[in-house]
Amino acid sequence: MACTNSRWHLFAARFVLGLGIGPKSATVPVYAAETAPPIIRGALVMQWQVWTAFGIMCGTASSLIFFKVGDPSGITGLNWRLMLGSAALPAFFVMAQVYFLPESPRWLIGRGRYREAFNSLCRLRHTKLQAARDLFLINALLEEEANMPTGKAAFFELFNVARNRRATLASGVVMFMQQFCGINVIAYYSATIFREAGFDDVSALGATLGFGALNWVMAAPAVWTIDSMAFFIEEDQAISDARTAVVALGIYLHCMAYSPGEGPVPFTYSAEAFPLYVRDVGMSYATAVTWIFNFIVALTFPRLLDAFTPQGAFGWYAAWNAMGTLLVFLFVPETKGLSLEELDQVFSVPTGTPASHSLSRHAVTLN
Repeated sequence: MACTNSRWHLFAARFVLGLGIGPKSATVPVYAAETAPPIIRGALVMQWQVWTAFGIMCGTASSLIFFKVGDPSGITGLNWRLMLGSAALPAFFVMAQVYFLPESPRWLIGRGRYREAFNSLCRLRHTKLQAARDLFLINALLEEEANMPTGKAAFFELFNVARNRRATLASGVVMFMQQFCGINVIAYYSATIFREAGFDDVSALGATLGFGALNWVMAAPAVWTIDSMAFFIEEDQAISDARTAVVALGIYLHCMAYSPGEGPVPFTYSAEAFPLYVRDVGMSYATAVTWIFNFIVALTFPRLLDAFTPQGAFGWYAAWNAMGTLLVFLFVPETKGLSLEELDQVFSVPTGTPASHSLSRHAVTLN
């Protein structure tokens, strides 16, 4: 991307980048879910969002670092080229580390490589006894899975089987709301939003870095907290300065609410919601949903600003947050602390039944 000279070259480079991002989004949560012990499975899958947020923060930091870099003779736009090119550094670091990761035991067993699968499990479990136990369980599940649909048939199973259909609906809802809660509008256009709120260019990038840092800190569940945050306005500042502080405060509060919730939860939820024999296909579907609506959000927000003004555009996403609360209540059953067998029972219950039970329970409590 750093070597492009036109918008179409940049579009092509971004397209190639997307060819890597898509498979990574579908495989990393599944890899974490397959290799982690059940007691820490959710926490490890959530690390996907934690380090995605860290990458966003590093990207905003690089924008601030290289903003004032001038153009030497014969080079145009060196600052933005360095901003985009710096993204290659963590990518090379990750590539170097992947070599040392144990392969998925489930993948190895599926190809008859039992010795390698056992060695991999020995690296992932405390004792060889635990590794042998999990080797047996995984093999038993794969033998059962061998008689189940695969390929296109597995995709149609997402919609033809009631249990899978409910998991597909629930995963689609959380992935859809991850985008339509409006967080990526802020992530992609935060510098523009802060400039329109009254910041100069450098201050806007600094405020964007603050957003990225807050997103990362708050995405670390049960580890990081923010005790307080305040904005101070001098007596002689104009009303526009107060408006600037209010805009920044609203963005940061939205980030604090998003990062421990709609940030990490959708990928964790989707990786666990589907039964084993359609988990890969189901996770691919869930990932496709989030990236499709990510594209829609990024493409339409500038037009929303022109058509509805900033207040109307953000009001649009506020309305979707209210709608999302209802959708989650109706169609997304709780999965926390449940085994895979218990999840089958949860998603076998007719749609809306968990919500009606919850309402009945709250009604009894109020009475």
